[in-house]
Parts: sequence; C-alpha cells; structure tokens
Amino acid sequence: MRVVQITDAHLYADTQARSRAGIPWRQFQQVLSAVVAARPDIVLFTGDVSQDGSAASYALAVQAMEQLPCPWYWLPGNHDQLELMAAERPMVDQVDMGAWRILLLNTQVEGKPYGELGSERLAKLAEQLEQDGRPTLIAMHHPPVDVGAVWMDAIGLQDRDAFWQLLSQCPQVKIVLFGHVHQAYAEHHSLGEGLGEGAGEPTIDVYGCPAMADQFLPAAEQFAVDEASRPGYRIVDLTGSDAQQGEWQSWIERIE
Repeated sequence: MRVVQITDAHLYADTQARSRAGIPWRQFQQVLSAVVAARPDIVLFTGDVSQDGSAASYALAVQAMEQLPCPWYWLPGNHDQLELMAAERPMVDQVDMGAWRILLLNTQVEGKPYGELGSERLAKLAEQLEQDGRPTLIAMHHPPVDVGAVWMDAIGLQDRDAFWQLLSQCPQVKIVLFGHVHQAYAEHHSLGEGLGEGAGEPTIDVYGCPAMADQFLPAAEQFAVDEASRPGYRIVDLTGSDAQQGEWQSWIERIE
C-alpha cells in the first residue's frame, strides 16, 4: 500500500503569482505530475494549501487533485481558511486502509503560526486509538518534534508533550507525518518507558516533508529560504497485517 504525502503548496488565486523562489501553481502541478507517476494508493495533503486564503486557491487545488488516480485527503495548516477549504472538499479524520489505519489531525490554532491539539482533540485521538489496534499512521501539519531550526521549532506543536504521553500508551502507532517545515526530516522518536515489557526502548518514526512551494533552510536560527533545494514529496510504502508486525519504508522524491 503506497501512501504519498504532499504539503505546503501555498497557492494564490492568481496562478502566475510568485513566491520567494518560484511560482507556487507551477510547482504544484510539477509535483502532482511526479506523484501520479509514483502510482500512489492514497495521497495525503498535510496543510498550507493556500497562501492568500482565497476560495479560488482552494478551487484550483481541488481541480488539480481530482486528476489523481487514487483517493486523496487533506487537513489544514496555519495559513488555511478552514471554512473555505471544507466548502471545497470536506475533511475526514480517519481513513481505513485495510491492514493499516490513517488518522488525520487538525493542529490549527486560528490566526497563529504555531499548532496545538488541545484537550478536546487529544481526547478524541485517545478514543480513536482505544477503538482499534491496527498499525496506525498519524498525519498532521505542525511538527511534534524539534527539527533543529530555532525559528521553526518555536512554531511547532505546542502541546507535544501531551501528544507523546498519549502515544506512549499506544503501540499500534508506528508513523507520524507532518508538514509546515518545508524540508525533509526523519527521526526515530523515543517514547521511553510505557509500551510493554521486553521490547526495548520503544520508538515511533517521525517524518517531515519538503514543500510543494519554497524550501526552508535546515538548521537555520532565523527564517531562510533554501534556494538550492527543489520541491518534493514523501512516499511511505506500508506492509504488515497486525499491530505488532506493521512494516514500512519511506523516502523523499524531488522534482527536477
């Protein structure tokens, strides 16, 4: 089962509008063409669909995404207008992939660059995880880990400690995908004690994804665009049939 993650398109209503290092609409189309060639079974769009927050930008995105040969789902980023986005295409919070399950989390805090789940969303996530023990992939916009860029780490998921405390009791969660950082990232995140005896120190694989638009410079203290990097996407190939044996491979692809 092939999952493709795309993120951070930052589209405008004007298809010719420029970003700092390119034309978002053109980059969006180039990435989607590459994604189609990768033959995904499902595509996850992890937020910041729009830059200008216009209804037209979401209409453009949906028009393009409907050309994908597979189901696709999206969730909001900090730049998105939730109501306009949902009016174009309703959002779902979980996807049944047979042997695997995908949970899509809304981490948006209206009007703020940082993210938060909050008590209600965390409680809902706990309920969802209690109900199903299949291997689980969680997708969100804001990173629940520090990625090593000072300015970006300040606007990640603010209640990450509560998030990881919850996941420390849920061995079926294998993967967390996030957007927002506009760069590739991978970490085996340690959960410490809590996932059972005799299994060693438990970890969850946490992955960030290049943007479809501009890339950000890794390890920067202040905001900086990485003009040497190209837009891209992440592939996650899922295998395995139970909560203890779920397996996967993941890597980044970039457009030329």
